[in-house]
Amino acid sequence: MDFSAVVQDNINSLLYFVPELILTGLILLLVVADLLLKEKHSPWMSIIALAGAVVVMFSVVGQYELGTRSIFNNMLVVDPFSLYFKLLFLASAIMVVFLSIGSIELAGRPVGEYFTLLMTLTLGMFLMASATNMLTIFVSIELVSIMSFVLATYLKTRRRSSEAGLKYAIYGAFSSGLMLYGISLLYGLTGTLNIYEIGEVLAGRDSHGLALVVSVIFIIAGFGYKIASVPFHFWSPDVYEGAPTPITAFLSVGPKAAGFAMLIRFFNVALATGGGGGSESWSATAGVDWPQLLAVISAATMTLGNLVALSQTNIKRLLAYSSIAHAGYALMGVVLLSEQGIHATMFYLVIYYMMNLGAFLVVIICQDIVGSERIEDYRGLAFRAPIPALAMGVFLFSLTGLPPTAGFIGKFYLFAGVIKAGTSFYWLAIVGLLNSVVALYYYARILKAMFFEKAGEEATSTLPVSPYYVTLLAVFAVPIIILGLYWAPLADLAHHSVGFLRAL
Repeated sequence: MDFSAVVQDNINSLLYFVPELILTGLILLLVVADLLLKEKHSPWMSIIALAGAVVVMFSVVGQYELGTRSIFNNMLVVDPFSLYFKLLFLASAIMVVFLSIGSIELAGRPVGEYFTLLMTLTLGMFLMASATNMLTIFVSIELVSIMSFVLATYLKTRRRSSEAGLKYAIYGAFSSGLMLYGISLLYGLTGTLNIYEIGEVLAGRDSHGLALVVSVIFIIAGFGYKIASVPFHFWSPDVYEGAPTPITAFLSVGPKAAGFAMLIRFFNVALATGGGGGSESWSATAGVDWPQLLAVISAATMTLGNLVALSQTNIKRLLAYSSIAHAGYALMGVVLLSEQGIHATMFYLVIYYMMNLGAFLVVIICQDIVGSERIEDYRGLAFRAPIPALAMGVFLFSLTGLPPTAGFIGKFYLFAGVIKAGTSFYWLAIVGLLNSVVALYYYARILKAMFFEKAGEEATSTLPVSPYYVTLLAVFAVPIIILGLYWAPLADLAHHSVGFLRAL
């Protein structure tokens, strides 16, 4: 390879790397500002983080006109598929900054390094969404993982926070090792690390042997860890319970969506054939029936998540197992090998972002005004703090998938895609439907405590909720209702983004 051509390509690629460069500049600015301000609780740190994230968002929107462009010698790609997820990452980061500003858990703690780590984690997710080379895939996963470890243990004086970070790091290191070994096997089989070239090499062979199957299973370990799918979910409940609640909310949405972006691109490019000439479906690489494998993981994930959630008494742990279950639902669309299936998953992830962050916002509010995470302490909340209770009702109805909420539309797209895929996946639709019924039971427990049970005699006074929190609740709850009635703009954006997934 001509060295000068490589250098020239890297220089030209900087023109299409603007959002990431701005985000890198924002991270450096936060570091410098933290040193100069020398104040633990300076509001300027959150203002800088929010302003920078908004600038990055405008830069991402401006790249939609570029189509599909491979940059840095095919290490990354800029396309509407990656931009869709980058907007979701930025929306998650911005809302978590707002959640962090009022969080009582973070009171009295340094905020400069907190927001710096948060934005560095966002940069890692950007790279995950754009990665088209196995090296950049692995490095971006590690960047996200390391930042997640640190943020999960941010309440380092609390034992359960330190324990959560330790478990997170151990499981992360184990899954990363498995994934790296799978990547080495895949490189040995194909002689390349570019996922598009891997797809071409595998498509030209009739037989791939056991080595490819083993490689795919090990690589699934890395992806499964990021999306908290069975059997790589063990870290999730303890980390969700021990981490600061705003970070718990972020980990349940941002890195999970980044894992799905990477998983979708890898399996539907490197391990799939066909789909050209305007076709909206394709097929798995011969000899590697990964759709059925992921379908089994999807069914196991949603089933375990919902069944274990039934016995939870801590609402953060309940939402952790609920998050595991929703990863199983989202996986239903990935296995279908069609634009409709991927479109359904992408649409559902945005809906999940709103309803899950909204639910965690209510948890933050209740931590402040009730001082507890136990479901039994939510009794009578509808009479003591009606606005958070009503908002929580909207979020739980949407998480269950009941009309007229956006969660119903998201699950409708998923189940419709599975049924349209043919009889081979009917069983998956049935499993998903049964799990939705199970989920209704444990979500109803929270609603029952809030609306139909009385608080203890010592807790009968009205609880004040700040206008700041009321505004944030409206930001999440109102779109869930609106998208449940008119979802076409979001559906169109997701559909437009899918069309560029397999093109380069």
